Amino acid sequence: MANIGSSDLDVFPLNLGGNVFGWTADEAASAAVLDAYTEAGGNFVDTADVYSAWAPGNSGGESERVLGGWMAARGNRSQVVVATKVGSHPERKGLRAENILAAADDSLQRLGTDYIDLYYVHRDDDHDIPVEEFLGAFGQLVEAGKVRYIAASNMTPERLEASFAAAEADAGLPRFVALQPNYNLVDRADYESTYPEVVAKHNLGVLPYWSLASGFLTGKYRDGATVHSQRASGASKHLNDRGRKVLAALDHVAEGHGVPVAAVALAWLKAQPGIVAPIASARTVEQLADLLPVATLELSADELAALTAASE
Repeated sequence: MANIGSSDLDVFPLNLGGNVFGWTADEAASAAVLDAYTEAGGNFVDTADVYSAWAPGNSGGESERVLGGWMAARGNRSQVVVATKVGSHPERKGLRAENILAAADDSLQRLGTDYIDLYYVHRDDDHDIPVEEFLGAFGQLVEAGKVRYIAASNMTPERLEASFAAAEADAGLPRFVALQPNYNLVDRADYESTYPEVVAKHNLGVLPYWSLASGFLTGKYRDGATVHSQRASGASKHLNDRGRKVLAALDHVAEGHGVPVAAVALAWLKAQPGIVAPIASARTVEQLADLLPVATLELSADELAALTAASE
């Protein structure tokens, strides 16, 4: 377990992604995954108000409802660190203050709770909105006890710095404690060239999404293999010479530890500076089992170096 940045949120080293709940995993399958995750010691679930508006027949909020129903049935809300996001729901787009306040109430209702542990800016697409406006709305939510801590996803370093400067100038504005970027063993350049300085400067806990590169780093996507998945196109684009080198390195390390390839890919990520808990989702208990070894898996310096070199 480790704290997220400067917060007192103490979380499991695997952040369970809830994007599949109510989409590729129905309520029963989602509950089975959540039960297996918590039984293994997990306590940190990531969702968003927009999940899964993209699926036929869905309108957004499905994942929050599934998670909320599970917590109500298990009576375990106080044992779960819940992260959700604002800004992308079809009916609650953007970061205007009034939208954030309304969207938070919507999320609380769907989750069946009166507080959100970690509330993210999902997307910061409109730079005409001053950082003071959305921080002010978050501040109201924190003051009201509806939100414990705030975080940023898909936000540029410049806007992050502007947010910290605003909070420094006005003690009434909250500070981000975490960052959720796209980062994994085959998608390194954008994060590594852009964010480490701001992460270190402001003690941000980093919780990467697409930690398994849309499933490519599970090792399922190989030459001649056919994978039936909603993410197959996103994963298969990595099956090039570099991707094959990464898979070969993962195979070697995984064999040495007797663990699944996915766990090794997550362990490499967990070992990078500032990373608290990679986010990964599972549609089934069997898929979850491939991820859980990351909680205790420690790679040697030589193993980390070999994986890093393969992905250069």
